[in-house]
Order: sequence, then C-alpha cells, then structure tokens
Amino acid sequence: MPTGDLSKMKTRYAKPIEYSLLLGEESIDMNKLLGQEISLRYTGTIHCVSCGNVTKKSFGQGFCYKCFMNSPMNAECIVRPELCEAHLGKGRDAAWEEKNHNQPHIVYLAFTDCTKVGVTRVDQIPTRWIDQGAWKAIILAETPYRQIAGQIEVAMKEYYKDKTNWRSMLKNEVDEALDPVAEKEEALEMFPPEFEEFYTDNNTIYEFEYPVLQFPTKVNSINLEKINEVEGRLVGIKGQYLLLSNNRVLNIRNHSGLEVEIMY
Repeated sequence: MPTGDLSKMKTRYAKPIEYSLLLGEESIDMNKLLGQEISLRYTGTIHCVSCGNVTKKSFGQGFCYKCFMNSPMNAECIVRPELCEAHLGKGRDAAWEEKNHNQPHIVYLAFTDCTKVGVTRVDQIPTRWIDQGAWKAIILAETPYRQIAGQIEVAMKEYYKDKTNWRSMLKNEVDEALDPVAEKEEALEMFPPEFEEFYTDNNTIYEFEYPVLQFPTKVNSINLEKINEVEGRLVGIKGQYLLLSNNRVLNIRNHSGLEVEIMY
C-alpha cells in the first residue's frame, strides 16, 4: 500500500479541479477515488517539512520546532506580507526570499464563503485560489514584489475579510448572484490612491469547479494525531480537504509531515 509523508495535494486547473496526492514515490489520482471507500492510517512518525528530521511534535503546518522558528517558509512575512524585506536583500534566507518574495505578486479578491482580499505570487495563479476553495476570483493589483502587495492588502482589509470561514466554504455556502467585476469596481472606490499605479484593468474572472458528489451539511474535522486512522467513502475534494461520508473532513495540508498509509 502507498506509504509516505502527507503534503499539500497537487492540483491542475480543469473542470473539475484535478487532485493528486504524493505518498513516497507514488502519485495517487484522487479524483479517481471519488465515490470509493478509502482508509488513511497515521503510522506515528512525523518528518519536518523543512529539514526532513523526525520530530515528536509538529508546529505550524509540519515544522519541527527549530524550523518553525528559523525557516524562511515560516517567517512572519508569510502571513504578514507587508513586513517583507526581500526587495532589500533581507530575510531569514536571502536566496529563498529572492526566489519566492522578490518576485511579481498580485492582490486579489477571492470568493469563498465571502469576498476576501489576499496576496500571492504571480506564478501561484490559480493554485492559491484552488487551495482556498474559492469558486471565483479576480485580480485587483499587480506589484513587482511582495511588500507592496502586502501594503495594499492591509489597506483593503478595512473593507474586506482576509480569512475564509472554512466550515462555510466546505458546505458550499456561496452567493451565486455575485458579480466579480462589479465587486472589483466597488473595491476600486476603496483602493489606496498612493498605490493606484499598481491597479490592473485585467478583469479576467477565474472560476472553479470541484470534484464533489456531496457537500457536508455540518462539518466534523478529523485530527489524525488523535484518532490515528480514518476510513469512509470519499464524497468530495475542495480546497485542501478530503470530504468523507458522515460529514467528516480531513485537511491534508494541516497534516503535512505525518507519515500515513492509504488503502483504497
């Protein structure tokens, strides 16, 4: 049976979104398992997603404590991009910052359970929105590096949320009458004038369809570190969640680094 450390599922922008889970050397086509009985068993071993060392406890999304404190993948500017200094050659790891943060970024509106504002690197389009479980998205601004995008986001957070209610997202509580272009035009009225040169007229609407047979009516989150094994019928995949029978959901990304066996 396939065995390996959990990590964020790979996605391909299609209708519906195509998901694959890499365990060890095997890439599992998760869409093909839709409607089937599956089982995931946690072996009790955790490998740090940064250094690869075995750790008794994971911090963040799969870090050992040392990497949680020191890895550039967990720096404060990951969640607060307005603090990023990559364009100044600064950061926990200057080479990593140059490659990942001193690069073109966008500010966007994503439509999950609500209208939310966010920041991501240009080459993460549309992956970022898929991982959030957005059903539509549109770009507000394009910037040369991360800090400016973060500063725009801070200004826009006075009017928009920057986090998704994941339970509502998984239940597919969306406003189907929402018009992304109209939302963007409204956002322009609140857009910070000192950054208006970065505003974009690109009104491409990104739309997402997920492989889901049945959305949960209530949400029961699974923690593999507590129950070790889960089995059930795979009824859907949305964001980075597996939707299982009996309204159970498993956040794959939150279990990064845990070694598991999968049976299907």
